Amino acid sequence: MTNYLYQEQNWQSQLSDLITDPHELLEVLQLAPEQLLSGAILASKQFKLRVPRAFVSKMQAGNPLDPLLLQVLPHHLELEEHPGFVTDPLGEEQANQQPGVLHKYKSRFLLTLTGACAVHCRYCFRRHFPYQENLPKNEDWINIKQYLESQPDINEVILSGGDPLTLSNRKLKTWIERLESVPHLKFLRIHSRVPIVIPNRVDEELLSMLKNSRLRIILVVHSNHASELDDFTCTRLNQLVQHQITVLNQAVLLNGVNNSAQVLVDLSYRLFDAGVMPYYLHVLDKVKGAHHFDLASDHINEIYTEVLASLPGYLVPKLVREIAGEKNKTPLFGVSTFLS
Repeated sequence: MTNYLYQEQNWQSQLSDLITDPHELLEVLQLAPEQLLSGAILASKQFKLRVPRAFVSKMQAGNPLDPLLLQVLPHHLELEEHPGFVTDPLGEEQANQQPGVLHKYKSRFLLTLTGACAVHCRYCFRRHFPYQENLPKNEDWINIKQYLESQPDINEVILSGGDPLTLSNRKLKTWIERLESVPHLKFLRIHSRVPIVIPNRVDEELLSMLKNSRLRIILVVHSNHASELDDFTCTRLNQLVQHQITVLNQAVLLNGVNNSAQVLVDLSYRLFDAGVMPYYLHVLDKVKGAHHFDLASDHINEIYTEVLASLPGYLVPKLVREIAGEKNKTPLFGVSTFLS
């Protein structure tokens, strides 16, 4: 369903060219409205449907089980209550020292610059996060800088959100220059799904800005399925690599989307085609509204065992879970080997 007109639009136009009505999304994909249960409309009111038409163009028309569609289409199951599924599964509100700041790991410091995303993923662990209370203003930079200067162990800042690449290049440059002024910072990591859903975000201005920073730039993109990575997307991702920017991918293991070893193998090889290295394969964060994406531990182990057998080691993403209060991601495979 690729529409080549989207390859000609600038990224700002694509970012505002959205589908927010579930009925319209089904109509565009030639799906019967009966496939959208009434509860899904209510689910969309609680966590709004938001998907760029550029990303919809990668979906398969007429397929209600399209793996890209399932990541964004509201579902009545989101309204169910399940034990252990909570609004803040990673305990981030407790780690929020000041607006926009999360310092959970010794050497890394997370900065949430925006609550905006290009796409609303239904499994998002921050779908309930109170962004409006936690976004840094320009005047907050003084306090943020003082905090960074008081923590010499911090050598890396992670830009997160929301999605930092929804910001204009001008705003992004302002924050990068601020961080460059802190002498002991060495690395800048940017977590973003925008280059996957709107590949045109990787424009010449962004490439130049990242390449010429004194900080070592690592871009972590979020792709869960090889169907997200058409040739145009891979070309744009490879442009980043050609500009000496390290590009990694993290995926989330999702029931109905990528819960098969072959899908994950195909994803790793397709990423490698673009010069992107697989990084993390997260199990689902237990956020309220996402229970229907969860998988049983035995099934996860079975899938990952087959992935290990099917891929060279450099293309195997690390299977991890993030646990609230822990100082690092928790590996989920092979731990018992060290206990025997």
